[in-house]
Amino acid sequence: MFEYLWLVPLGFAAGIIGSMIGLGGGFVIVPALTFAGFSPTLAASDSLFAAFCNAVASTLSYARQKRIVYSLGLKLALLSIPGTILGAYISDEISASVFKMLFGLVLVSSSVYIYSKRKMEPKEYNLSKQIMILAVGASFFAGVISSLFGIGGGTVFVPLMVVAIGLSMKLAAPTSQFILMFAAASGMIVHSLLGHPDYVQAGLLSIGAFAGGVVGSKISSRVDEKKLRIFVTVVLAITSIKLFMDAFSTPVKIP
Repeated sequence: MFEYLWLVPLGFAAGIIGSMIGLGGGFVIVPALTFAGFSPTLAASDSLFAAFCNAVASTLSYARQKRIVYSLGLKLALLSIPGTILGAYISDEISASVFKMLFGLVLVSSSVYIYSKRKMEPKEYNLSKQIMILAVGASFFAGVISSLFGIGGGTVFVPLMVVAIGLSMKLAAPTSQFILMFAAASGMIVHSLLGHPDYVQAGLLSIGAFAGGVVGSKISSRVDEKKLRIFVTVVLAITSIKLFMDAFSTPVKIP
């Protein structure tokens, strides 16, 4: 157990960042575990425990701040659950190099959406029929990558709510954390039934992530939204570059 104590500060740092931007912290934890030699399946399943605890802590704090759009969050959460089941099963079949490459693409697309989004003026949320159809497909996809990559799905939900629906980052991040409670819990249960996680490692990550979620949600309201978007973009870009480098440096095995 002592050799894995570094997972607590990792979970704490990821929890702070993930809570502030609504991504759940998995986008920090999973690359770190992968770089440390964890298999994709183990990294994803362990990370989901941390994502769940981070989401619970953040949601409790954000609820007191009245920054969660519950009606929208509940719809997106329920739509994501079928995808989380599929993602957990797919994780058994994916190689490390393909995992890193696909995860890198997810991070790049997320960073582009978040950085390019201009600050929005307060307005009615765009919940037209066309947007809800988009939300159904996006939520299912978010559920898949949530379980497959162990990131909770926030990399899809935050851009969806900010770009398509029209929420500001100040509301999108808290609502995303509310959604991640359901998405992460669903994926966590399926991964556990399949015997994927190491519960000691997952527990240590979760301790840090819960504490980080409390801290991150408290300081998020004092962070400038423009600076927050830039910070998120830089972190995602650096992480994706490292993932691509590792993926392409892995020798291809020819049968």
